[in-house]
Amino acid sequence: MVRVAVLDEDRCKPKRCGRVCYRFCPPVRSRIEAILFENDKPIVVETLCVGCGICVKKCPFNALSIVNLPDELEEECSHRFGANTFKLFRLPIPSSGVVLGLLGQNGIGKTTALNIFSGEVKLNLGNYKESPNWPELVHHFRGSTLQEYFQRLGDNKLKVVHKPQYVDNIPRVVSGKAGELLEKIDERDKLKLLSEELQLRTIWDRPLNVLSGGELQRVAIAATICRDADVYLFDEPSSYLDVNQRLQAARTIRHLKEDEKTVIVAEHDLAILDYLSDQICIFYGMPGVYGIVSHVHGVRVGINIYLEGFLPDENVRFRKKPIIFHAKPPAAGRTTGETLLKWGELKKSYEEFTLSVEPGEANRGEVVGILGPNGIGKTTFVKLLAGVEKPDEKGSSKHKLSVSYKPQYISAEYEGTVEDLLKSVAKKDFESSWHRSEILQPLNVLALLDRNVAELSGGELQKVAIAACLSQKAELYLLDEPSAYLDVEERLSMARTIRRVVESRNVTAFVVEHDVVTQDFIADRLIIFSGKRGVHGVAGPPTSLRKGMNAFLKEMKITFRRDLVTKRPRVNKEGSKLDRHQKKIAEYYYVPAREK
Repeated sequence: MVRVAVLDEDRCKPKRCGRVCYRFCPPVRSRIEAILFENDKPIVVETLCVGCGICVKKCPFNALSIVNLPDELEEECSHRFGANTFKLFRLPIPSSGVVLGLLGQNGIGKTTALNIFSGEVKLNLGNYKESPNWPELVHHFRGSTLQEYFQRLGDNKLKVVHKPQYVDNIPRVVSGKAGELLEKIDERDKLKLLSEELQLRTIWDRPLNVLSGGELQRVAIAATICRDADVYLFDEPSSYLDVNQRLQAARTIRHLKEDEKTVIVAEHDLAILDYLSDQICIFYGMPGVYGIVSHVHGVRVGINIYLEGFLPDENVRFRKKPIIFHAKPPAAGRTTGETLLKWGELKKSYEEFTLSVEPGEANRGEVVGILGPNGIGKTTFVKLLAGVEKPDEKGSSKHKLSVSYKPQYISAEYEGTVEDLLKSVAKKDFESSWHRSEILQPLNVLALLDRNVAELSGGELQKVAIAACLSQKAELYLLDEPSAYLDVEERLSMARTIRRVVESRNVTAFVVEHDVVTQDFIADRLIIFSGKRGVHGVAGPPTSLRKGMNAFLKEMKITFRRDLVTKRPRVNKEGSKLDRHQKKIAEYYYVPAREK
């Protein structure tokens, strides 16, 4: 057995717990020190640890993880950063002229793999004390595609360009106007075309430090593609972008394969990953502890395998239950559906933007999805319902309903732990089994309870914000882009959690979301926003999921179909036979079974 022991140093508090992991370790009682202490922090000696699990059970802070893996994986260890840290087994296999997609949970090794391919992190094959030199690395991968890749990378004969995951950090290291910076690095003479495809002309003369997340994302994608390189790496290129921008970015990235470039993309939006990729590598394991890279699969088969949670070629099940989609959200558990909220015609005007809202109503026990481009007024509408913004004289959004609101941008200004925050919101319900099993456990917040809110990552902060919103007793729940920073499984768990809370409490939720797969999974009805971004927006009344998706996708000039096995939405390739047929019969969402 290969033993992987991981210690979360931020959670380890040996002075407070009295070093229970040391005192309860059987090898220690046998005078063999399996857990050593250096600077008041335990270090597990994996070769001596018997894997009894007692230290894991005794640790009150969930700081220790010990996992036993098959011996044969030891030879396939690709990288480890240090003692008792994350361990990555295997690597994806890139190919020229092919877009390779990386699919897996957060903290499972996708970004580490991209950093390895870019040369930012040098492979050590698990030997973090004496990292092997380049000839040894090349010899290790002899007979595979990776041999030539690392040979060229080690000889500095391979040019790699990497778009990072967190684009909001770009203004901290680069300054200047967007257009001027892009002109300096336009090595492939593609900037004129990219500026049109990615809608960059409106921000051409604006400094980077005033750009929004979506604008920075498009600038980062353009900057990456402008560079003349052999390998292009993209880490979550759809973040902050609306549906149309995501698909346009995907088309732009796919153009690289026409020049026989090697392209690797890590992405959480299943529809975009499906549309963008030719092949898929699945990352599975235990987040923060270890990750294993699967063999290469075709894009449809690979995504379906991930949703099923079972790798047939390796005979490995990495998830207990499959993720199941429905052509129509299941009606089980739905209530009578009496009207809970009505609003009249609303208008909100700013100096450069105007929002018009048509009258509508929402029922108890339903989730109303909100879809539309960026800068079209979706967040403004939610703020009107929440009472954060006041409408103009025409119309009124006043109501007597209790509201729980999760804003689009979350700040970590709260001083205290996650447990303190949730207790202050949920009050007596925090100790109930329902709150634990229906909110904290599905959102995977239990492991964060003792963490300070100010120390949380983007994804962790998002989950805590969702949990705080749902923990508050209210009749109306408003969630603005709850899937930001979440991986595929976390997004669908979030969607299921919102639906269960809405149905069990017989209340209503409005969810602003750009991920079509998540929206399809969660929404009963849709409000579609149209207009001209940044100038004026129009919010239609709530309509059926099918009718709303058809109207939205028609405006986006995109068609979807249903996967025959998993029923998940899939984007049709533009100009394909099915794409032309669906546009002809005005069925942009998917063709009903009887019409196929």
